[in-house]
Amino acid sequence: MRNLILISFILFISGCSIVFQTPRRSDIERIQYLEKELEELRRTRSLLEDKLSQEIGDKKVRVSMEEKGLVLTFVAEVLFDSGKADLKNESLPILDKVVEILNSKDVIEHEIGIEGHTDNQPIKYSRWKSNWELSSQRALTVLHYLEKKGVDPKRMFHSGYGEYRPVASNATSKGRQLNRRVEIVILPKLVKKIDKKYLNEPKQEEELK
Repeated sequence: MRNLILISFILFISGCSIVFQTPRRSDIERIQYLEKELEELRRTRSLLEDKLSQEIGDKKVRVSMEEKGLVLTFVAEVLFDSGKADLKNESLPILDKVVEILNSKDVIEHEIGIEGHTDNQPIKYSRWKSNWELSSQRALTVLHYLEKKGVDPKRMFHSGYGEYRPVASNATSKGRQLNRRVEIVILPKLVKKIDKKYLNEPKQEEELK
């Protein structure tokens, strides 16, 4: 069921159409959830792009719609010094802008994932045992700052992926810079809503098997 909803959401983002040959009430409700969700995420993307226009223009931040949700990507050097997990003072006003959006009416019910990523260069001059620890601590540092500034901790979780989810080649300095990043992901809330609905509809589950 969860995979079915996610696939439908991805198809909507990509512009593909979904056709149900014999629409049922549950099918129509799913479509309505998807349409509402997509519109909310589009509005939020516009808000982020407007609020962070300077940072986006300076290539410090990127906003993108991806399979996992609406993703705000920070180049690691914008937030942290090399090998460190303490936020730079100059990064705080940028994160404060993000807090405003995360607590806006279109986003307040969404869960927020904070992901840390690194390049593939081994840790040398740092207290961290590996890139996993560094990436995880950076994500946690961002989470704690967002909490301090008023984002509900019940909405948030963090994860560290180290070097294992690159977005560019680690063979070049430019690629490594792109891989060193922190992503704040605004997750679709429709999956949770629809899953809860279907907990009370066991017959519907049988029909889908």
